[in-house]
Amino acid sequence: MAVQMDINSDMGESFGRYTIGNDAELMTLITSANIACGWHAGDPKVMRETVELAVQHGVGIGAHVAFPDLLGFGRRRMDVSPQEIYDYTLYQAGALAAFAAAAGGRLQHVKPHGAFYVMCSENPEYAEALARAVKALGDDVALVLMGDVAPKAAAAIGVPYVPEGYIDLNYNARGQLVLERHKAAWDPDEVASRAVRIALEKSVGTVDGTTLPMAVKTLCIHGDAPNSGAIARRVRERLEAAGVEIVPMRAMLA
Repeated sequence: MAVQMDINSDMGESFGRYTIGNDAELMTLITSANIACGWHAGDPKVMRETVELAVQHGVGIGAHVAFPDLLGFGRRRMDVSPQEIYDYTLYQAGALAAFAAAAGGRLQHVKPHGAFYVMCSENPEYAEALARAVKALGDDVALVLMGDVAPKAAAAIGVPYVPEGYIDLNYNARGQLVLERHKAAWDPDEVASRAVRIALEKSVGTVDGTTLPMAVKTLCIHGDAPNSGAIARRVRERLEAAGVEIVPMRAMLA
């Protein structure tokens, strides 16, 4: 059986009169979309339009939930309780699920954003609260995250879990992402080579010169990179040429 891989992208991050990302082009190249829910980016109009675009192209719909931090783009840590993690997730993902249903689609997954993502991947109580919220959204809704904490919480709650890898960000030897304050334009061939290595060898190189195990089912391409469309196109070409089957995560979970 061919190796299967989902390609996801963070989308719907425009706000009011401000346009961010390259959603229209990316939606033709990815299989799952993480759509901002208005707390770190996006607004009701952008949410609706992005969901409709995903339905049009048969792309899986995910809620990209975050802390209420528009000014900091959701990248600042907040001192919150596990109950607040649950409430924040259910509130944002519930709104996106409503847009999905109205457009003739359904919510496929939930993926936290920024500081919300990092904190839930590190803190067992946060991860458990996040998994409970995802479970409340439906038995077939998946949680997308990284690390060793979240899969344990998802298994305990009975939530489908999809481990994620990043191909346009670096990792350090501890498995942590080396974040960019402003998303840079990466070389499409370099990103594609990383994608093929992760898919076939289940590993990635780090900035420390070490090798990090990387057994994942979905690869993230950042939609706000200046050349995100070229990157996504090259990644698909190289993965398919290597014999990797590109499928939405819902197909892997069926």
